[in-house]
Amino acid sequence: MSNNVETFYQVMRRQGITRRSFMKYCSLTAAALGLGPSFAPQIAHAMETKQRTPVIWLHGLECTCCSESFIRSAHPLVKDVVLSMISMDYNDLLMASAGHQAEAALETSMENHKGNYILAVEGNPPLNEDGMFCISGGKPFIEKLKKAAEGAKAIIAWGSCASWGCVQAARPNPTQAVPIHKVITDKPIIKVPGCPPIAEVMTGVITYMLTFDRLPELDRQGRPKMFYSQRIHDKCYRRPHFDAGQFVESWDDENARKGYCLYKVGCKGPTTYNACSTVRWNEGISFPIQAGHGCIGCSEDGFWDQGSFYDRLTSINQFGIEENADTVGMTAAGVVGAGIAAHAAVSAIKQTTQRKKTEEEQNS
Repeated sequence: MSNNVETFYQVMRRQGITRRSFMKYCSLTAAALGLGPSFAPQIAHAMETKQRTPVIWLHGLECTCCSESFIRSAHPLVKDVVLSMISMDYNDLLMASAGHQAEAALETSMENHKGNYILAVEGNPPLNEDGMFCISGGKPFIEKLKKAAEGAKAIIAWGSCASWGCVQAARPNPTQAVPIHKVITDKPIIKVPGCPPIAEVMTGVITYMLTFDRLPELDRQGRPKMFYSQRIHDKCYRRPHFDAGQFVESWDDENARKGYCLYKVGCKGPTTYNACSTVRWNEGISFPIQAGHGCIGCSEDGFWDQGSFYDRLTSINQFGIEENADTVGMTAAGVVGAGIAAHAAVSAIKQTTQRKKTEEEQNS
């Protein structure tokens, strides 16, 4: 990499950011990544000493929702990511140049930073008819993807399109759209699924890679554990209603107005791994379940071919055994009923005992 590439810290100081504000930023970044306060100095050291990493961002078959999510990141702000933390050498959606100038920038970056740049891919390649269903820069996207992947040190698969195939690969898949790991098999790939992924998850992955110069720890499916290690169900604020057997039975019923669990109307939170219920969306304001709609499982492989989004799961692991929502609900109701019956029985015994005691005192 050329020596004229500034570090993140140099860019921030040039913009008038104080050392105090810089350290505060590092502490907030550590918190956003789920790291302890002790990691803030490591983040600061990395940003002070390491040159900005070149990033090439390609677009295949997709709807641009990943980019729409990315540009709305608040922690860190996407302007800090794009203008200071990384060197966004090519992104035909965000860059000012177009046409031949844009493609020339891509070629220059791949040549000058071979082996050092991160390749970010949004969307996927179609294989049918030699890739002619997706043309980018005058060539089939699959050719562009393969060429860019050759010199990349790592690849980020943005969204469920690049990670799993998504709706483009839905049956019968006439274009033969495939996730990128079906095409690129000799490079490390970080999958960041979701339709789209959460903005802070996207910027968090980039921040981690720039700070520690390595891939984040991945699960067996290639997803960063820091964001995909827990089910949405595990931290959902409606979870107590699930445990109590309190469910929305139909849209806009009385239980829906009370904020009960959405499992019976199709929520896939119990089987979906993502940070929606903790990081949330729009600067942590809300997420689909909080807005009253069940999770559709958009970060899981094959969610688009699993039938209606409003078909509920047949069974889930609850209380250590396989139970469905009806059984849980009836059990909860039975416990409540048993409690009422027990309370009535105890009250009756107390009344009988007291009455006998009164009669004995009167007789004596």
